[in-house]
Amino acid sequence: MESPKAARVGGVGPLRWEPANALASEPFIGTIDMKKIITCFLSTVFAALPILSSAALAADQEKDEDRLKNSGIVLNEILDVPDNIPQRLLDKADCVAVFPSVLKAAFIFGGSYGRGAMSCRQGPDFSGHWGAPTMMALEGGSFGLQIGGQATDFVLLIMNDRGAGGILASKVKLGADASVAAGPVGRDLSAETDATLRADILSYSRARGAFAGVALEGSTIRPDNGANEKIYERKIPAREIVLSGTVAVPEAAQKLVSTLDTKTPSHKL
Repeated sequence: MESPKAARVGGVGPLRWEPANALASEPFIGTIDMKKIITCFLSTVFAALPILSSAALAADQEKDEDRLKNSGIVLNEILDVPDNIPQRLLDKADCVAVFPSVLKAAFIFGGSYGRGAMSCRQGPDFSGHWGAPTMMALEGGSFGLQIGGQATDFVLLIMNDRGAGGILASKVKLGADASVAAGPVGRDLSAETDATLRADILSYSRARGAFAGVALEGSTIRPDNGANEKIYERKIPAREIVLSGTVAVPEAAQKLVSTLDTKTPSHKL
């Protein structure tokens, strides 16, 4: 049997004898307070998650909108120089893809990754006006090794139905699923070769003001469906975006589409 212990009621007054286990049987106030603190903290975190998630989505959407705007600016600058892309090739293109400000610093272990946008002429035979763009991703291959530390812009001309249809449907490996060649530059087409004439895609790059054709064999190009969902605020196939004529051109893409409508309004085979 435990011996009793003396205690003062309220810390003052006469001593009162109580059994030792009487004090031990009372709840430990510190433990209760800690449980309340943890519960309150977790409730606050869970309440904040929707707000944080919405903020993250808004930030991602803003990045994609900036990418669309930059794509339009880059394309306009390039097409404003007559000695860059031959007009005849531009007029033959079904689609044009732009990947602005790709940085080698973003490449890890030889991998490459660029994001941009692609617009196509509307209609089943690509004969209409330029449509709303689909967001695009350019990945893999060796193009990251071909640029230095400076930002590099890439422009791809998709020259036929095979190239355009494949890209709009799924991931396409350049050089395997679709043929690709470095695009010729200049006002005349004396630099055209048989490979250029047969290529599904012609590719170009611009860095430090220097514009030239560039080989992109081994890279893959695909619609960026996640970015499309942020831009158009719903899930929608890339093919429907660019060809149906039912999808409105986003404000951020006005420069890109208006540049194409101005520089190459008619499809010439």
